[in-house]
Amino acid sequence: MVNWIWLFFIVVGFIVAAWNGNVEAVTQAAFDGAKSGVTVCFGLISVLVFWLGMMRIAEDAGLLSKLAVLLRPVVRFLFPSVPKNHPALGYIMSNMSANILGLGNAATPMGIKAMQELQKLNADKDTASPAMCTLLALNTSSITLIPTTLIAIRMNFNSVNPAEIVGTTLIATAISTAAAILVDRWYRRSRSPIPPLKG
Repeated sequence: MVNWIWLFFIVVGFIVAAWNGNVEAVTQAAFDGAKSGVTVCFGLISVLVFWLGMMRIAEDAGLLSKLAVLLRPVVRFLFPSVPKNHPALGYIMSNMSANILGLGNAATPMGIKAMQELQKLNADKDTASPAMCTLLALNTSSITLIPTTLIAIRMNFNSVNPAEIVGTTLIATAISTAAAILVDRWYRRSRSPIPPLKG
């Protein structure tokens, strides 16, 4: 559906430009946009490679495993339906650890693997399970200590202090994560069957 929306915008843009005799301006804007996209990507590569390397060092040093140990009680609380030693929990903790460190690109493969493992536990294969919905909510709203991608973008555009957003990002993502958990808990309770009356 999104592809059709973008196609609509592009076609309408060309029609309006042709109607007003500004086809050259549209062509120039397309080339300028492509050039800016490539420039931004090159600027991001260096920072992302650095942080992915740091992530690998942290993983080899055992920092991620220690962070996963700290996250284990939280994960057990948020995903009560997942068996204790199921592989999905490991992928969930890896996904959360990467998101906390601001490495969304590194978190994505772990999130996909976690979803695949949760799908194996899902009784109704055509409908997302509560655990899958919880993971999606957490992955979307994840609390972030170091917003590496945003810092990289700010550095690429010559920000005077690209890291000044760390504090506000931490507050914003903490609020979004708390809101996601509260909504997830409320939705689970509202969708749970009403227990029968005793007596």
